[in-house]
Amino acid sequence: MNCSIKHSSPSISCSNPTPKKFSSPISFKIQYLPPTPINFNSKPSSITFNKPLYVSHIQGFGGSIRKINHGAVCNAYEADHSQPLEIKVDEMAQSEAGQKMKIGLYFATWWSLNVVFNIYNKKVLNAFPFPWLTSTLSLAAGSLIMLVSWATKMVEAPKTDVEFWKTLFPVALAHTIGHVAATISMSKVAVSFTHIIKSAEPAFSVLVSRFFLGETFPIGVYLSLLPIIGGCGLSALTELNFNMTGFMGAMVSNLAFVFRNIFSKKGMKGKSVSGMNYYACLSMLSLLILTPFTIAMEGPQMWEAGLQTALTQIGPNFIWWVVAQSVFYHLYNQVSYMSLDQISPLTFSIGNTMKRISVIVSSIIIFRTPVQPVNALGAAIAILGTFIYSQAKP
Repeated sequence: MNCSIKHSSPSISCSNPTPKKFSSPISFKIQYLPPTPINFNSKPSSITFNKPLYVSHIQGFGGSIRKINHGAVCNAYEADHSQPLEIKVDEMAQSEAGQKMKIGLYFATWWSLNVVFNIYNKKVLNAFPFPWLTSTLSLAAGSLIMLVSWATKMVEAPKTDVEFWKTLFPVALAHTIGHVAATISMSKVAVSFTHIIKSAEPAFSVLVSRFFLGETFPIGVYLSLLPIIGGCGLSALTELNFNMTGFMGAMVSNLAFVFRNIFSKKGMKGKSVSGMNYYACLSMLSLLILTPFTIAMEGPQMWEAGLQTALTQIGPNFIWWVVAQSVFYHLYNQVSYMSLDQISPLTFSIGNTMKRISVIVSSIIIFRTPVQPVNALGAAIAILGTFIYSQAKP
């Protein structure tokens, strides 16, 4: 059988040079409209068409339709796939809409869990002013949740090695410092004030990257720092319940979380660990780092006295507050790390900005925090600067 493919015209013809007795010479002719490219696979003898071919009629050389024992002429046409193409477009649109809905669900869950955590965390700290133990319990709850999830096969345990934990250690150290510093801040000042100061984290990120890593940024990024710094400064100066320990705790938290992000970006390249398991490992290592410092800074005797006071003032509900703040801390951080697997860093930055707005507004309403107009203006300017930064950063 000899076959030829003409490049100039979209047709394929084949002929049988040795027909059997009592059979007429047979040729195959395949035509299709409109012309489409032919894809050749790795095997030289295989030809793949993008669309299926359907036999239109069978005829001999004379043009009459007749039964042939050993061969036939086949005229083929290309099927009209306009309807399946429309279906594929619809499926793609539905898939894109589903992805947007999934991201929206991540954001809504992330913000809601973060608001609930901050509310319960502030309630616990008001009745039980021991930020070191409170921070430790948050990490312990998350570690326990993930250990149970791995043991019950609800979540597949990550495959780690010694090198993984070595690269994770500086990330966990920075995470521990940032977590404790933020908790100390919230034990001294209003939740809204802590998050206003923490909205200055982009300024710390740019300054650390510029002076420690030698990175440069577009002029728009540097200009966006002006409203961030100015807004935070205005809020700090007009804060009715200003406390230096609370202010410095938020500032140290900003700096620590910037280094955490830098260490995480550098150390975890090429590591195939999901966002959920990555944060679980981070919590466990942070718990090991924090526990001895917690015992040294506060100690069981102080905790026992503080617990008796809290139970006397609040009652058994205090225990549920502690459980809630610990569990919701892990959940909101876990969702935020999971969302990083689905969205870009820019989208994550915008979501983080909106999260702070939701926390600030909800805490002011729930705790009835007195806010002066100038203080509110400073917060708005700082948040606006954070949003501009997220847009200007490459």
